[in-house]
Amino acid sequence: MTLVPMTLAPTSGAIDEGVHRFPIRVYYEDTDAGGIVYHANYLRFAERARSECLRLVGWQHDRMLAETGLGWVVRRAEIDFRRPARLDDALMVETQLADLKGARMTARQTILKDDDPLVVLDLELVLLTPSGRPGRIPASLSDALRPFLVTQPLK
Repeated sequence: MTLVPMTLAPTSGAIDEGVHRFPIRVYYEDTDAGGIVYHANYLRFAERARSECLRLVGWQHDRMLAETGLGWVVRRAEIDFRRPARLDDALMVETQLADLKGARMTARQTILKDDDPLVVLDLELVLLTPSGRPGRIPASLSDALRPFLVTQPLK
């Protein structure tokens, strides 16, 4: 039998009908002593999904920094923990963009297991300069993200 070298690359998920979907597997390192996902790790899952969403539209963090000197930070996060995820669960992080204005973007991220919402995060993100001042969203980034804005209020 001849082995053919295979190139594997991490997935960035997919954007479908304005919703970015990013798969996550729960590993041992994500859990507490009882095998349940430690609450802070949901923020990590959400961050990873937002990074991959931006990558899909061509605005990964290194490009943002190199071309604009700006970086995204979370200004506000409201988290509704509904049910726990457990070791080895296959989860899906869905990201919807609700608004783009000035230096601000609002988003809802839902972490699901088998289409059942486990955690819902409502976020406000802002672009900051290296000195910590707000920086306006560049028109080219706004143009790339605008097609993914939800047209109705998030519930």
